[in-house]
Amino acid sequence: MVAFLGIGLLGANFVKALLKKGTPVQVWNRTPSKAAALEADGAKAFADVAEAVKGADIIHLTLKDDAAVNEVLALARRGLKPGATIIDHTTTSSAGAIQRTREWKEQGFIYLHAPVFMGPVNALESTGYMLVSGDQTVISKLKPVLSEMTGKVLNFGIEEGKAASMKLIGNLFLVTFTAGIADTLSLAKALHVPLDDLNTLFDSWNPGALLAARLQRVAGGKYDQPSWELNMARKDTQLFMDAAAEGGTTLAVIPAIAAEMDKWIAKGHGGDDWTVIGKDAATR
Repeated sequence: MVAFLGIGLLGANFVKALLKKGTPVQVWNRTPSKAAALEADGAKAFADVAEAVKGADIIHLTLKDDAAVNEVLALARRGLKPGATIIDHTTTSSAGAIQRTREWKEQGFIYLHAPVFMGPVNALESTGYMLVSGDQTVISKLKPVLSEMTGKVLNFGIEEGKAASMKLIGNLFLVTFTAGIADTLSLAKALHVPLDDLNTLFDSWNPGALLAARLQRVAGGKYDQPSWELNMARKDTQLFMDAAAEGGTTLAVIPAIAAEMDKWIAKGHGGDDWTVIGKDAATR
């Protein structure tokens, strides 16, 4: 028996996928109607979270944050089967994941943090990526269960909390990437460039393909042989902002990048490769 706590878009589709595979699932959500809606698919809904986990060998969580996970598990505690396994897919802090792993082990339970890079469609289709780290014996035992839920399980080794760290890093990149797209669209609007022309450009020139090489360039620590000088990159950055202003729009992230560039130019790095702005982050 499986219990699933947290029936948002991701959780609901995880449950539907499990039900399609013939797995009995007991569900709970803070808003009871969301859990009850899954009874049409074959789930058994509970208003009391402690009742929802009774008899379950594995309890999955897709909640909001550390506080929600701690609160819900505390409420569920009296209903947990001795030795039950808790698999938490919530995006949380690394420290929270480490603490829960230790505390639930001390109480005789297995807690594994397994955050995901999966949207609702991925959850329904069992595709995407699930991240794990920590006790390799636990991970080896649970991998068949996890693999059925996702396209690929990424194991980041024995360090507790590492999966949480990797999830946060990945999400930061997604947020930054999306903000960059928003700025790109804003500048295109200001310059009266239609979306079709952007698609033509990026269909031929795909900067995403440069990610791995650019990561190594920024983290490599060698900036004295520039392919694009910081002074020139800063000049272009000003052109972005000026064109946006003239077109009656604003940019979200470029002004902050310009300020960072100015800081490094003031320190004498204007003639270095523009990736020098990542020097502090790359220095360990």
